[in-house]
Amino acid sequence: MTQACEWKSVSARANGRGSMQKSEFSTAEAFYLIDQVAEMHVPLLVLTGGDPLLRPDLFPIVEFAAHRSVRTSLTLLPTPLLDSQVISDLKERGLMRVAFWVHGSTAALDDAQWKLPGTHNRTLAVIGSCHEVNLPVQINTILSRRNFHDVEPMIELLTRLDVALWNVIFFVPSDRGYAGEMLSAKEHEETFARFYGASKRVHFQIRTTEAQHYQRYLLQQRARESRGRMSETDAITSYPRGLSDGKSFVFINHKGDVYPSRYLPLPAGNITKQPLPDVYCGSQLFVSLRDSSKLKGKCGRCPARNVCGGSRARAYAMTGDLFAPEPCCAYEP
Repeated sequence: MTQACEWKSVSARANGRGSMQKSEFSTAEAFYLIDQVAEMHVPLLVLTGGDPLLRPDLFPIVEFAAHRSVRTSLTLLPTPLLDSQVISDLKERGLMRVAFWVHGSTAALDDAQWKLPGTHNRTLAVIGSCHEVNLPVQINTILSRRNFHDVEPMIELLTRLDVALWNVIFFVPSDRGYAGEMLSAKEHEETFARFYGASKRVHFQIRTTEAQHYQRYLLQQRARESRGRMSETDAITSYPRGLSDGKSFVFINHKGDVYPSRYLPLPAGNITKQPLPDVYCGSQLFVSLRDSSKLKGKCGRCPARNVCGGSRARAYAMTGDLFAPEPCCAYEP
């Protein structure tokens, strides 16, 4: 919605600005986009930033989406602008879910990511306000070398916080200079095992972003637990196509540029110049990403290529080749 933000994150992608920019799309353009989203029967629209509360039209946008029967989630930062009344008002306007960023189970670990003391505790307090009005909470976490040791404590924290969903974004470097922050292929598998074990005992959903090969891992476990009734290959090939960069997912930035992923810096069009369905269905970039025959190396040979396909964003960041093999997958087809 906006790049405007009163904070600056440690993340290399955070370019916070203190006020809205003239280049950001207008209220009318936002309404027009929501109309298109409604006509496409999109299951979920996520509004994010920057700090969306700095847009004066945030509440009308949320309300308009609700009137168009678009299920909407909003990602917020625990800035001084956010209080219990704002949470209550968003709920009344029709917001379906609110999301917050938490990068560690302790204040020390989480605040170190933001470089802003008090962020962790304030986030937890605002989550309490969401529960008071029965607004479901999602937690987003970027998982990297800094915090992947903290998975089990995070699961314990999120259980206590009674969240609805944990969205774990596996770190994608902006270029190879940041590759040291990525988990290795082995560490991805170890983390998948922790997630799979936790999914059997926690009440919240665990979803991965830029770790498409977690779907392959789940299907392997499904085959093993079938006690011989299903082979690993059958389990993988019989599963519906997975959600991936450009497949059932679209990221639209504050200027209206359309990307296959927030972490893949290749625009396919702009919603102020083209209808979203035209970009998603007809752009060369999106069409090519949906063609698994273009995948190279072991991703091209993998029976899970239609279920997984790997992170195209990570492959591109590490090699400059959109269809190169996922660099952090341990599976050998």
